[in-house]
Amino acid sequence: MPIRRILIANRGEIAVRVIRTCKALGIETVLAASEADLGSLGARLADRTLCIGPPPSTQSYLKVETVVQAALGSGCDAIHPGYGFLSERAALAALCEAEGVTFIGPTSAQIEAVGDKLRARAEAEAAGVPTAPGGSVGSLDEARALGARIGAPILVKAVGGGGGRGMKRVDRLEDLPEAMSLASAEAGAAFGDERVYLERFVARGRHVEVQVLGDGAGQVVHLGERDCSVQRRYQKLIEETPAPGLSDDFRAAIRKAAVRFGEHLNYRGAGTVEFLVDVEREEFYFLEMNARIQVEHPVTEMVTGADLVAEQIAVADGQGLRISQEDVRLRGAAIECRINAEDPARDFAPSPGRVLEAAWPSGPGIRVDSHIVSGAMVPPYYDSLMAKIIAHGPDRQTALARLRKALAETHIEGVTTNIGFHARVLADPEFARGGVDTAYLPRFLERGPIPVEA
Repeated sequence: MPIRRILIANRGEIAVRVIRTCKALGIETVLAASEADLGSLGARLADRTLCIGPPPSTQSYLKVETVVQAALGSGCDAIHPGYGFLSERAALAALCEAEGVTFIGPTSAQIEAVGDKLRARAEAEAAGVPTAPGGSVGSLDEARALGARIGAPILVKAVGGGGGRGMKRVDRLEDLPEAMSLASAEAGAAFGDERVYLERFVARGRHVEVQVLGDGAGQVVHLGERDCSVQRRYQKLIEETPAPGLSDDFRAAIRKAAVRFGEHLNYRGAGTVEFLVDVEREEFYFLEMNARIQVEHPVTEMVTGADLVAEQIAVADGQGLRISQEDVRLRGAAIECRINAEDPARDFAPSPGRVLEAAWPSGPGIRVDSHIVSGAMVPPYYDSLMAKIIAHGPDRQTALARLRKALAETHIEGVTTNIGFHARVLADPEFARGGVDTAYLPRFLERGPIPVEA
């Protein structure tokens, strides 16, 4: 039986994004919403909305059993988890498998394989994908020995981590014990897993990721790469495709490595294989795989013309891959800014509240993914993402000019945003040249105060 009704177990702009694709496909939607989101745009657009709990995500969006029961009780054939929340929880995929609900994403086994960073690293090595020098450590003595072989600087990384939590840089080997203790404690508090491992720290690195689609039976295609090097505390802020300044051979090697990793896993659905590019050594290393749709997927859609959510649904529905590698045509360049309700002048502190007015840009090559309209609330319980503004053009220069103009046309009242910050970054000559590394933003922030858009 084809998928006819989907429970969307998420909120904000990704919920709206999935609902719109479902409408285009003629699929009914049920939104699983917390009490804080019952008046949201997603709730208004969905065919039906179910309240799954109080505002805190631990009492609503993160409750696996509640989400699956909501799908079963509302007659949904499938669950789309979006990104964040339960999207990479093997427990949700496993319960869907047990209850006969289609999970729009990879299998629970695949999520487990890439969710543990040490196991994902081992899978990458088995697939012949380059990994950074390093490895697991079971004791402080092992850590000292491995650290001596790698050489400082070193990164101590949480096995189950993400977003920079449980990650510490060590510039002197004598500081390794303290860094491991701090990283382990932080990882335990954030992820319930105190395990850490070591990797060589790359002084000049770029974050380049490859979008892949798999049919779950060994067939995998890529849809180009994205550069996500503009980051603050390991959180991406600006993403673009193609990655600027890479040679054709280097770009092809990264794409092939991502496909090889997906084929090794018999990966199902949409996923992103992330790499660290060592600029000085001209090498790349596997970082991790995100087994879900990414926040930054629209830039890939803009240059390929694909609807990645529709392709996710098609694979989950048993239709296999509808796109062959020969079908993938990458046209032009696209850049995305994440518009957040936060105050750059106060160390990017969240700025929840009611949006009195929201005026989003439009025009050639401009796309806005948002759940924010005039009068909408930005709740204090979740991340502060309000929208993504994406610009596409025949080349990077055109896309950049269109994005600058789009930011200038955007007007938000009622909450403080990072629009002024983005405008300043896009005007910066170093960013305009392209190919910045992950240390770019800290350098940029040292240059002076950030404009505030209220």
